[in-house]
Amino acid sequence: MARRKFSDQLTSMIKIRNLVFEYPTARALDGVNLDVAPGAITALVGPNGAGKTTLLRLMAALETPYAGCITIGGLDTRLEPRAVHQRLGYLPDFFGLYDGLSVRRCLIFAARAHGLSSGQVNKAVMDAAQNVGLAGRLDQSAGTLSRGLRQRLAIAQALVHRPRLLLLDEPAAGLDPQARREHSRLLLSLRDGGMTLVVSSHILAELEDYSDQMVIIDHGRVAGGSTFKGTQLRIALAAPDDRLKDFLAGQSGIEVFQADASGARVIWQGGVEGRAALLQALVRAGFAVSDFGEDRHALEELYFARIDRETEH
Repeated sequence: MARRKFSDQLTSMIKIRNLVFEYPTARALDGVNLDVAPGAITALVGPNGAGKTTLLRLMAALETPYAGCITIGGLDTRLEPRAVHQRLGYLPDFFGLYDGLSVRRCLIFAARAHGLSSGQVNKAVMDAAQNVGLAGRLDQSAGTLSRGLRQRLAIAQALVHRPRLLLLDEPAAGLDPQARREHSRLLLSLRDGGMTLVVSSHILAELEDYSDQMVIIDHGRVAGGSTFKGTQLRIALAAPDDRLKDFLAGQSGIEVFQADASGARVIWQGGVEGRAALLQALVRAGFAVSDFGEDRHALEELYFARIDRETEH
């Protein structure tokens, strides 16, 4: 059959339709439908055992669906797994490095394993090392690197063949706060360079630093999600007012994910001037606003609000 072209004009980098996957004793995924936009960072969140790692392995064409299908850049993972492997990078939660090899040799090995020719390897190795900030450590042994630098090397191995899509399973596990911050900056730089990323993590505060979209996986199904390209705002009232939720729901550019008579948390899609206009509108409508500003813990609140909503239903 003719191989489909990996298009540069994709509306969805990943399309998942009616996906089912079963282990011998349990159904891990049950009717998952999902679209992942190109050039964005999508966070997979959910409790342990929800099916996140299984979903990533299916996206990476390392498992075969029991039913349904996944396409990566238009390529069906069941029909063209090798072509899919060439177009994505995958970093599992337990990654391995050859500690006795230098950073350079680790990257050369990964490049050749991904099918790069001898004439392509040197540039690919240098590009990958520069992307993750390891260009000055190419001759250092992998076994002597810190936990954060080892993580960078593992990501570089997943990037060395220049994929368009990167799948990461718990990439910040075990990192100290400084390394976690550097890790967030690295993922943002990869996204800004045009890469699509899907990241599974339990660390919601970390995901809040760089994610564009959240998808909640629970009991093998998509339990909710949100696109939060925008500013996460916290609104508090000095005097309770039952009108607040309906008032905010009627404003354009706002997604309300938690609201009661005392305050609200929202995703604001407009700019700074629009935020000022929103505050003015609240005051003009008679709301006693006592706090109005960015909320750095909104993702955690959004996650639990969605989980609670699904539980109620």
